[in-house]
Amino acid sequence: MQTPILEDVLARLRTALEHDDLPTAVAIIAALRPPDQAELFAELTDKDQVALLPQLNPADSADILEELDNQDAADLVGALPIDAVVRIVDQMEPDEAADLLGDIPPARAQAVLDSLEDPDEVRPLLLHQDDSAGGLMTSEYLALRRRMTAAEAIAAIRAWHPEANAAYYLFVVDAHGRLCGVVSLRQLIVADPATPIAEFMDSDVISVPAGTDQEECARLMTRYDLLALPVVDASGILLGVITVDDVVDVLEEETTEDFQRQGGAQPLDRPYLDTGVFTVARKRIGWLAILFVTESLTGTVLRHFENELQAAVALSFFVPLLIGTGGNAGSQTTSTIIRALAVGDIDLGDALRALWHELRAGLLLGLGLAVAAYVRALTWGSSQALALTVSLTIFTIVVWANGLGSVLPLLAARLHIDPAIVSGPVMSTLVDATGLFIYFTIAQVMLGL
Repeated sequence: MQTPILEDVLARLRTALEHDDLPTAVAIIAALRPPDQAELFAELTDKDQVALLPQLNPADSADILEELDNQDAADLVGALPIDAVVRIVDQMEPDEAADLLGDIPPARAQAVLDSLEDPDEVRPLLLHQDDSAGGLMTSEYLALRRRMTAAEAIAAIRAWHPEANAAYYLFVVDAHGRLCGVVSLRQLIVADPATPIAEFMDSDVISVPAGTDQEECARLMTRYDLLALPVVDASGILLGVITVDDVVDVLEEETTEDFQRQGGAQPLDRPYLDTGVFTVARKRIGWLAILFVTESLTGTVLRHFENELQAAVALSFFVPLLIGTGGNAGSQTTSTIIRALAVGDIDLGDALRALWHELRAGLLLGLGLAVAAYVRALTWGSSQALALTVSLTIFTIVVWANGLGSVLPLLAARLHIDPAIVSGPVMSTLVDATGLFIYFTIAQVMLGL
């Protein structure tokens, strides 16, 4: 959401572009920080974007492309001349450049790659999937040798001219390029200048293979408070480094996908307002149809117990209460289990422990709600038998929903399905049908129907 200040800047920017005053438009954009530049740039028409981007300083243009949505950046680059694209991509971080080139047509990407000042920084990164450690890492890093002294390492850092957050931790390799240690900038500064790095480096380095999923990389960096995560090949040779700013983007992306899946929809590839209506419908229709068919089981259960409903019409008064409570209890459990999986509190081997944990919680919750349901049924004028039926059903459904909610996310993870899919509507739909079956089965026994 734009602030009033940015809205005013956007109005001035549009006025300058309407009058074909590109120098003023360039000055307005150049005065902003990269995230604000990208936000305002995204509000412009395609024609204005194509006209304005090549006129900016290539470094500013690179920052804007890095901040834009991937597809928007690819569409914009596709409309620019090759020479303009090359000037901009040369100013991008290698990993960002690789991501961009991977999103445009191969022939155009190859033409840009061939014209870059240092294509060898980008080319290896194109071999990895975008959502893997290899796709996240940058090849722009400084590797120190274990026999270097602290003074030589500091001299190498001065010659390297790193980004502001790139030199807090530096990785050490042996003569064959294999990762063997890590040192902090503070260690280098306080160490005796003549001391070899091998004497004070930390040899216990957390690293990941290039094929590691980006979510696992983010989890490791969050768990161990890492500012940088080295990526190695099967032989332990250092291939690149994942920095903390890349992980922030991953966490935002993964969280967005989880929220959309929890609503029973496939994740959108582009920002919401930039996604066409037909695309939104296509992303939702699959799960909506599955849930529609599954929800029809509720009607099947009601028809199966039609005679019981006719014999005791009062049973129907409590249907919304029972299935709503069961769905809510199940959704609470799945949300808790999914979060525990995401942060590494539990893994697939903890399935039985999680089930036992939730069953005991369900017993306590069910007991409390059963007492409330019994009192509520009596205040509605129900008989003692019906009130007891409703109370016992609430207790059973809550325990059942907690048990089901603890198992489904772990089962989904075992089958390599995103656990977020089984929460929300999916969980509620399953509990609706099974909860009704539990209700009418108990009613048959308790009321003698």
